[in-house]
Amino acid sequence: MKQIINTTNAPAPIGPYSQAVQAGNFLFVSGQVAINPENGELNIGNIEEETHQVMRNLKAVLLEAGLTFDHVVKSTIFLSDMGTFAQVNEIYGQYFTADFPARETVQVSVLPKNVNVEISVIAIVG
Repeated sequence: MKQIINTTNAPAPIGPYSQAVQAGNFLFVSGQVAINPENGELNIGNIEEETHQVMRNLKAVLLEAGLTFDHVVKSTIFLSDMGTFAQVNEIYGQYFTADFPARETVQVSVLPKNVNVEISVIAIVG
């Protein structure tokens, strides 16, 4: 069985996918970009604020499922420029307290809406 998780506190999907899907004891959160859910606008003034918006969007989806970043076991970071890795990594790290999840970070040629960072996570439920 799978359960679809959606919240108005994160951007609505821009395609045929769900914000998150719970399957068994795992929650798979779709990649989030820096869309402000309050106004639907991109928040890409600088890489730091863009990353904070992405993390706030992830947090909102996790909260809708009754979870926090402490439940995250795996994350994937997509960057349009690996030169921003240090800034993204610093902001990303602020959202975790300890026992960091497994992760990979990759550079891609282009991301949806031409953003600079997209992050997806997998969390454990229970």
